[in-house]
Amino acid sequence: MGDVRFGPSGLPAGSFEEAASELAASGYRACEIGFAGGFWLDYDTAPQLAAALRAHDIVLSVHAPLAAFMGHVEREKKFKMALGMLDHTAGLAKAADAEVIVFHPGFLLGRERERAIADVVDQLGDLRARLESKDRLVPFGIEVMGRVRELGTLDDVLEIATQVDFVRPVLDFAHMHATSDGAYTEVEMFATALEATNEAMRDGDRFHIHFSDIAYANRNETKHLPYGEGTLRVDGLRDALARFDRPATVISESPDEVSTRAIREALLRA
Repeated sequence: MGDVRFGPSGLPAGSFEEAASELAASGYRACEIGFAGGFWLDYDTAPQLAAALRAHDIVLSVHAPLAAFMGHVEREKKFKMALGMLDHTAGLAKAADAEVIVFHPGFLLGRERERAIADVVDQLGDLRARLESKDRLVPFGIEVMGRVRELGTLDDVLEIATQVDFVRPVLDFAHMHATSDGAYTEVEMFATALEATNEAMRDGDRFHIHFSDIAYANRNETKHLPYGEGTLRVDGLRDALARFDRPATVISESPDEVSTRAIREALLRA
């Protein structure tokens, strides 16, 4: 098994040093911050966050704003706004020494799946050019989504990642459990998804994984659940990861700290 780092989404309250110290004391070696509610981090404070986490051997990932997706039908206002948000996220992520930026693949918006994927790949080319011009082309991770009839299936994400060399797949097993109508109950389901993802990734990249228990209806996610209230368990992921040499970062998206601690204990159990 490769090195597995685990941590929560979000920082504990307090200064960056206090937050990093609390994470380390809880046995966490990773965390993910997000900008869904706005850009609360800036270029002056991002290096301070990096230093605090580095001192406690905690790796950071960043979730881009939800509207910051590529694959718009037209390169008009919403596309330009998304491009700007991803650009700004990349600048902050680089300043904070983040491992990867997680972003969503967008929507079909009335297109055939192949056309939508082609548009995502094409517009990621625009993003590359913009980031390279500012020396902030950092790794991005495109997340598997939780709605069965929209863009963002595992196959969609793998297809995009294989075509864009600065993008890797991000597996969200809660989403995948929902869209499969609760199929992720055996080790082989996890292993099959990891194997396909491993083949689509480049040497040296870590698996990046989101995990929580999940409620769903009609094969669509409805909400994250406290661990144990649904049917998704981390034991299968743990045993599947043991088959791979590739290291992994697993981020809990559970709604409470008790659940995150329970997932950590089961995931890292020998």
